[in-house]
Amino acid sequence: MSPLNTRDKIELLAPAKDVPAARAAIQCGADAVYIGAVRFSAREAAGNTISAIQQVTDYAHQYYAKVYVALNILLFDSELSLVEKMIHQFCRMGVDGLIIQDVGLLELDLPPIPLIASTQMHNNTIEKVKFWQDVGFSRVILARELSLEQIRQIHSQTSIELECFIHGALCVSASGQCYMSYALGGRSGNRGQCAQPCRRLYSLKDSLDKPIVKNRYLLSLKDMNRSEYLEELIDAGISSFKIEGRLKDVPYVVNTVSFYRQRLDSILAKKNLQRSSSGSMHFNFQPVLEKTFNRGFTDYGLTGCTSDMVQQAHHRMASIDTPKSIGEFIGEVKDVKKSCFTLDGDRELHNADGICFFDQQNNLCGTVVNGVEGRKIYPQKMLNIRKGQKIYRNYDHQFCRKLSGRAAQRKIRLTMFLQETPRGLVLSGIDEDGNQADVEIAGGKKQALKKEAAHQMVLIHLTKLGNTIFECSNVQTQTQDVYFLAVSQLNTAKRELVRRLLQIRQDNRPHLSKDILKNNVPYPEQNLSYMGNVLNKKAKAFYRRHEVQTIEPAAESGLDMSGRLVMTTKYCLRKELGLCPGVASKSPAEPLILQDEDGLEYQVQFRCGCCGMDIFFQR
Repeated sequence: MSPLNTRDKIELLAPAKDVPAARAAIQCGADAVYIGAVRFSAREAAGNTISAIQQVTDYAHQYYAKVYVALNILLFDSELSLVEKMIHQFCRMGVDGLIIQDVGLLELDLPPIPLIASTQMHNNTIEKVKFWQDVGFSRVILARELSLEQIRQIHSQTSIELECFIHGALCVSASGQCYMSYALGGRSGNRGQCAQPCRRLYSLKDSLDKPIVKNRYLLSLKDMNRSEYLEELIDAGISSFKIEGRLKDVPYVVNTVSFYRQRLDSILAKKNLQRSSSGSMHFNFQPVLEKTFNRGFTDYGLTGCTSDMVQQAHHRMASIDTPKSIGEFIGEVKDVKKSCFTLDGDRELHNADGICFFDQQNNLCGTVVNGVEGRKIYPQKMLNIRKGQKIYRNYDHQFCRKLSGRAAQRKIRLTMFLQETPRGLVLSGIDEDGNQADVEIAGGKKQALKKEAAHQMVLIHLTKLGNTIFECSNVQTQTQDVYFLAVSQLNTAKRELVRRLLQIRQDNRPHLSKDILKNNVPYPEQNLSYMGNVLNKKAKAFYRRHEVQTIEPAAESGLDMSGRLVMTTKYCLRKELGLCPGVASKSPAEPLILQDEDGLEYQVQFRCGCCGMDIFFQR
């Protein structure tokens, strides 16, 4: 048995909304995919049947890529037995790991399947990560809020695999610590049912009701993009790089996975590290992150927190003018006519492209390109397009057509040998992972009359591997003479060789079998509030066994959330809006009031120095 990842192997982990998205991710170079079951995952709208997950598992394992199933919600007592049965099914199917949030699962009769501590468990301290290591988890998904230095410190004092997010949508709250959706209408993010209140309009005022900002998306963050920090993250101890997006479509998955595959491969080659799966990728396009869904990008403060009075625009975390995708900047409007406008710059638009822009009230508007004449653009609707306006393309028609086709192919390198035995000829194959198979070629040995032509025919037909997962550019003939082989003989032997190699690859696939450790290692905290997310009796028993003294039930048990903390964030509204009192301030900044579209109010308290907010539901 080999571990999920050894330290010299790095994993690119991709989202899989469904089977097509999973296959696309694997073809573009994902070393692993994570996928939701039909129930009990943190993306309720991205569930998949047992049969679908089996398809994904079988497909991924051909390339020694892994499949992790997300079962990362809090569970009611009545659901535990069903989840237990599902986990046994996943283990029999060969699923490589389970991403979980509810510790009640650790009290069940689980098979020896690797468990991954979801980021919903708020894995933000050395003590907590070490605890999950000590009770038998195989991997911890770190809190998104951590800095590079914090990641380094965790890695230096633990030995468990560390996974972190590098790209995709950001929750404004610390994962697993957001109760706003539940407080508003009973839809819990910890149950996979988040109503996304962070993407709504809010107004901000002070304690005297004086308006500061009106009707902006004040809690809507940009999307994470840490592509410039991959090498630093490897050095800090990360071995699995995760792309968010289990609700995203195939073009997004293809573009994003391909981009990070190419970026990571160049780093791995420089550092003499390896991918954790097999195969070489052949791309038929150039990935560009801005060309698929994005709200603008932020590294989410990975290199640390600064308390400057006014942030530079490229350091801002939020997209307060829209929660929608803005795409890529194209240029500014130079001139406007009745039915067209002229753009500056050299980026081209094409028919059927989608464009967007902000009107004079800073609201996002959009239309479709109907025609292009040089720098003159004829949109479907002129709307409020004006001189000096910035134009973005949020749908690149030609680019997305490439992504919907055969954008990439993944192949396993294979070396073939044509060898001679006293009885006849044998075709052998060794793949890049050292798996070997042999096939006797029926028909005996017949010396070729036209030796060079016969030799070339063998090379040409053996290297034609069609739609198989293999590619071969190296055929070595190790015979005393050149023999004539009919095309039918070569094809029959080649098909059988591929069949045997696929079976041998499956038999030799590295995988991990690991048991949870039933011990009484003390949990880092002795008292758990509702933010400990204990929803069932088994979870309570787990924490009791690990010496927790007091346990408040989870919010989802029916708690009244009035006056309670419903969101804790790394993001700071004062900092984002240029209202930070700065490092010279000796006390936390004055609390402010958030008001949503329905008139509900929240008190915002600021954690100055380390930067962040605590948001309390007031009704």
